[in-house]
Amino acid sequence: LKLRLQLARHIKTLAPPSTMLALIVQSAAAFHATTRSAAAFHVTTRPGVCGRAGAAVMQQKDEAGSMRTRPLGASGIMVSELGLGTQRWGGTDFNSPDEKTCHAMLDLATEAGVNLVDTAESYPIPSGRGKNAEGATEAILGSWMAKDKARREKLVIASKITGGGNVTPRNLERDLEGTLKRLGTDYLDVYLLHWPARYTPQANWGQSLEYGHMQGEVSQSGTTSFTEIAEAMGSLVKAGKIRGWGMCNDNAYGLMGSLGAARALGVEGPCVMQNDYSLINRRVEENGLSEASAPWNEDVGFMGYNALAGGVLTGKYLDVPAATDDTNRVRSMASSLKPRGRMDEKGWGRTLYRYRSGPADEATRAYAQIAEEAGLSLTELSLKWCRSRAACTTTLLGQSSLPQLIEGLGHFAAPPLVEYDNGFTQYLPEEVLWEIDRVHMRNRLPIFSSTRVGAEWDGRGEIGEPVP
Repeated sequence: LKLRLQLARHIKTLAPPSTMLALIVQSAAAFHATTRSAAAFHVTTRPGVCGRAGAAVMQQKDEAGSMRTRPLGASGIMVSELGLGTQRWGGTDFNSPDEKTCHAMLDLATEAGVNLVDTAESYPIPSGRGKNAEGATEAILGSWMAKDKARREKLVIASKITGGGNVTPRNLERDLEGTLKRLGTDYLDVYLLHWPARYTPQANWGQSLEYGHMQGEVSQSGTTSFTEIAEAMGSLVKAGKIRGWGMCNDNAYGLMGSLGAARALGVEGPCVMQNDYSLINRRVEENGLSEASAPWNEDVGFMGYNALAGGVLTGKYLDVPAATDDTNRVRSMASSLKPRGRMDEKGWGRTLYRYRSGPADEATRAYAQIAEEAGLSLTELSLKWCRSRAACTTTLLGQSSLPQLIEGLGHFAAPPLVEYDNGFTQYLPEEVLWEIDRVHMRNRLPIFSSTRVGAEWDGRGEIGEPVP
């Protein structure tokens, strides 16, 4: 409590990053001291994993308060376990961080050992005009690096080309040039497709079924083949424009198709996949992507985003529902006027309902109970679970303020409770991990379940297809 009060005072007075970082390290060390002894009594029953990634994973740091790094697949690129998600930087939302705040977050994060920043040519979301237009987020990062040229070499920057029909060999090169110009650099570390060029059910949150109208959707999607994409990306790697490439919001079919095409061409294949991944969205474990990308199989890195499910897994919507869900009209209006986060906004609240569906809410409450019994916050449980997953290389965390970033850094500064001989780590007690999996087995994919399937919901239903 004393450390939290100190942090609060420093935030109010805009203390330099070094002061806040010292407090984060002190907090992590204190937590480590109280948990390490408990871990000594722990007998783990989960088998370790073995494979070619073992030696590389061992390169992680072990000092209390230091940020660990992991290899991004077989690319040779090392990334911090925590990456900065920047979707809303410079946006038009009520609490989107402005350029000054973003620069302060970059100062603090990099001093704490974070080297990965994830962005996209379409960011910020939502965007506007002028300084809030698409591409503004990359420009904010570029203006921060311009203050000190040495900053560029310390970062691993991932950015994305807009997906679908926009993905063509010509646009891959042209859009990359726009990204590089906004960033003020001559190369990008990782270049991703924001979503697949082809039609995939995942483009519709996995709800599409093979009815007749699907053919129309397929014909409206991009037609660029795996081979064309791999060839174009391979050329960009060879030219020194990018160090590696990958896909976002894709699946095992997309990964294996891309790897196969790259191998046939003899060019650099994808080194990373990026997907929504949290306690209430473990679909990549169900659809084969985690198995395919794992270090002991194809050895492709994995970046998980939405680890806190749009703020739902912080627990802040448990006592008072999101404004769009609240049946108490007076309270709903109050939440709308003073939103706690995106879920209280009318637009985002409806768009992100999947994280608050009946099954998702049930699972969230069960995880909150597990966290309480373990003496953890729901946020801490959620993030440490991600850190404990062997197939998750790094977790992308979006922040709208310095206090949010400080909390996240604190959770990623604590050393592991268990470290296997092959380098993989465990940040939660064994019994807590099993309790989490028991909830998961009762409610496997809650964000893809909904009671709002009738035509009364916008004439469509929440399944994302027109409802007869």
